[in-house]
Amino acid sequence: MFKKIALAISFSPRMEALICESKRLKDLFGAELILVHVGEKTATLEENLKFMLEKHGVDREKTKILWETGNPAKKIIQACNQEGVDLLVAGALKTEGFFKYYLGSIARKIIRKSKCSVLTLIEPLEDPTPFEKVVINGTQQEQTPYVIQKGIEWCKLDKAKKVYVVNEIKMYGLQMATAGEGGEGEIASTRRKLVGEEVDYVENILKTVDKGDLRVNVKITCGKWAVELARFATDFNADLLVVGDEGNLGFFDRLFPHDLEDILSDLPCNLLIIKK
Repeated sequence: MFKKIALAISFSPRMEALICESKRLKDLFGAELILVHVGEKTATLEENLKFMLEKHGVDREKTKILWETGNPAKKIIQACNQEGVDLLVAGALKTEGFFKYYLGSIARKIIRKSKCSVLTLIEPLEDPTPFEKVVINGTQQEQTPYVIQKGIEWCKLDKAKKVYVVNEIKMYGLQMATAGEGGEGEIASTRRKLVGEEVDYVENILKTVDKGDLRVNVKITCGKWAVELARFATDFNADLLVVGDEGNLGFFDRLFPHDLEDILSDLPCNLLIIKK
């Protein structure tokens, strides 16, 4: 699934845990690990990094370390492109005084402009564990079949125990159902029909995916997809939320909030953004 995994490192208190998480993923996927640091290279930083890698059994001979200077987002993206990276791992920050995680401007730029998939970890561990409870976005979008396929592939390899694909009832369908003169029975019937259509959409995709022994559940919500997806991931206490990329945003989208921004501004759990 991933042949080259890159970790964007800064010499922060969480760097050691991020290295451990990245090593787990490197071993899980049998991938090459690349470390990218944008900032000054000093003998002290090199020694600190060497110590951490040796401490956690990361083979330095098989780990590429890139020291870059310049604009962080631009340099990280360039490094990933030049090295043919499939997955970029980064950490999220917790707002001071609140139990709330968010992505800063650098991470947002990386997510929007990078060609590779991006995994954001909110609480990396020095003794990392598999993602046992996973939520995959099943909202009807162009990239959804690919996202579900790759999400299931990840879950199989990581031996996830509980997996949900979450889709939504289209709001305009409900609005049309309730705007007419039909009674409660007719409205309920329309709602069941809409739910059935969304379940069928997901199940038709799942029929084309090799799930192995993985049991996959389908959940239908009602509302703005990103908000409801994040809410379900929170209620489910998910370890990982898998979504697709919204593609290259135009000028209008950069000025006004888009759906994915609802998730990026308040992360419910670890977030994997799948890109082709």
